[in-house]
Amino acid sequence: MFRRRSKRGGADVHVGDAAYDGWSVVRDFEDLETALAFRDQLRDAGLKAVLTSDWELDRFRRGDIALRVENADYGEAEVLLSGLDDD
Repeated sequence: MFRRRSKRGGADVHVGDAAYDGWSVVRDFEDLETALAFRDQLRDAGLKAVLTSDWELDRFRRGDIALRVENADYGEAEVLLSGLDDD
């Protein structure tokens, strides 16, 4: 499996990792930079948040990226992100 490592530890994007299939998708993104910013907002609020993709990102760090949280955190994640993506 291909995984990009972040400076904060762990993988930036979990590619083809079935361990997160049961987690709720909060948002979908096309570029890694934007996805990381939203993921980090959730992590800073204390939620477990990960980015997943079924395929490797392209050389421009673009692809079909899903921001996922554990099912119990879905409502809180929606509230936290609702003001961020309305601008």
